[in-house]
Amino acid sequence: MSAPRGFRVAAVQATPAYLDRDATLDIVTQEIAKAAADGADLVVFPESFVPGYPDWLWRHNPWSDADWYARFQDQAIEIPGPALDKVRAAAEAAGVWVALGITERTPSGTLYNAVVYIDDRGEIAGLHRKLIPTGAERLVWANGQGPMLTVVDIGGVKVGSLICWENYMPLARAALYQKGIDVLLAPTWDNSDEWVPTLRHTAKEGQVFVVGVTAFLCGSDVPRDLPGADEIYGGEDDFMSKGNTTIVAPGGKIVAGPLIGGQGTLSATLDLERIAAGRRAFDPTGHYARPDILSLTINSDGDDK
Repeated sequence: MSAPRGFRVAAVQATPAYLDRDATLDIVTQEIAKAAADGADLVVFPESFVPGYPDWLWRHNPWSDADWYARFQDQAIEIPGPALDKVRAAAEAAGVWVALGITERTPSGTLYNAVVYIDDRGEIAGLHRKLIPTGAERLVWANGQGPMLTVVDIGGVKVGSLICWENYMPLARAALYQKGIDVLLAPTWDNSDEWVPTLRHTAKEGQVFVVGVTAFLCGSDVPRDLPGADEIYGGEDDFMSKGNTTIVAPGGKIVAGPLIGGQGTLSATLDLERIAAGRRAFDPTGHYARPDILSLTINSDGDDK
């Protein structure tokens, strides 16, 4: 199937109902409907949007967060399972694809940082688990096993994800280039000044569109019934995440964003012909590759699709 010239993406910088799965999924369904009304083909949500990013790990003494972890684990999502039924129904009703950042809970209890893809028929079409959690994240999430480096085909457009600092892993990026992606999704919690230049570098390096999407959260969004919440979180001026949502074209030019300091959705119609135009000068897996000197081998366990 040949890719359409225009492919519309909506990157949703919203505030989840922190550590409340069902209420956050209601937000997801509302955002899907709004993005679809604006003509989106794909709606993208931030890292671990459901049930929220475990920010307390960076503020709490390690292993003294049993109540926080218990709620986080309880509000995570099992796949397969009924938790995503309302999102699947919303995607089908709107006729759009969804890439949703979640914390996935396996039957054993292990948690993964993941992106789940839901197609425009409401079916789960793919899953990517973050290869390596960063720093304190390792206290809640395991290294990705099973579905990794997944690429989905959306009407001829190949889409893959790298979550947050996975985007700093050169071989992970190269693997997705080798799989022929057109669009790289980069859901993240990174609010740093260096993050947007990272997205721009990747767009130029891979000659792909890059969609970075971040949540917007303040200390006041944290439920106060969690032990010690008042001690480690302030109010509306205590930012957990200010946002950094940005859409970048092949070559590194920003086409939307960055969105910082509030909720909102960035939308852009991606002119996919720009990919081939950019690769005339630099094609990382084509004429600008030297397989006689350098090559990448992807182990079969990580080569899901």
